Amino acid sequence: MKTSVAGRAVSYVAAYMFALVSLYPIVLMILSSFKTNREIFASPLSLPQSFGFATYRKLWEAVPFADFLLNSVLVSGMSVLMITVFSAMAAFYLSRFSYRWTGALYFFFIIGLMIPIKLGIVPLFLLMKNFGLLNSLWSLILIYTASGIPISVFILTGFFRTLPVELEEAARIDGCSHFQVFWRVLLPLIRPALATVVIINFIHAWNDFFFPLIFIQEDALKTIPVGMMVLFGEYETDWSLLFAGLTLSALPMIVVFLLASRQFMEGLTAGAVK
Repeated sequence: MKTSVAGRAVSYVAAYMFALVSLYPIVLMILSSFKTNREIFASPLSLPQSFGFATYRKLWEAVPFADFLLNSVLVSGMSVLMITVFSAMAAFYLSRFSYRWTGALYFFFIIGLMIPIKLGIVPLFLLMKNFGLLNSLWSLILIYTASGIPISVFILTGFFRTLPVELEEAARIDGCSHFQVFWRVLLPLIRPALATVVIINFIHAWNDFFFPLIFIQEDALKTIPVGMMVLFGEYETDWSLLFAGLTLSALPMIVVFLLASRQFMEGLTAGAVK
């Protein structure tokens, strides 16, 4: 009994230490956003001399941060919405309908996990140019949707296959169509998987720097990762503004994770215990 209590105490201490180490960079970033450049270099680990929002007001005046934020929200939100809808329907079809081509179709999605989408940057650039989508947010939305569907289909298909077929049979006896079975019966049961898909793809779309750099040239259409590059000067960088921008850009990800964290943890641990 004592050994069990001691082991549990060690586990809690290790967990708290890991949490402190993980949260320390975030806390340091937030505290640095309230400092001046001189304070950051003179005492980087200390508390700011005063807490005020002057740095944040200066940030909104120095760069069109509101445009960057709106663009990131639109791109990430639309991408996640399209990924979730299309992936859920594809996973439902792959897990519940067995035809000769079902296996090949599922393998087609799996191939998308094996091939990095950045390898096709030249064909993608030409494709977007031919469709007139260069310097458009739709180019980012379509690319993120295409790159996020394979992993999402893989996750959701596994969850759909764990659901008992008797649920669908009972729903069909009550007169439900295929879509009603999918929408009203099965979809609410895979909320942990949907939360996992939402968080994974939102973080990827929100933090991506590569594709906005390639496809977006107009400042008013840039997302936060690319727009923040304006704050890096050739000879001098205002680190207080940079930390303020990073703090604001991290808030939506924190909010999304807090809203879906419970479902996300259930999705990660689903199937661990029989």
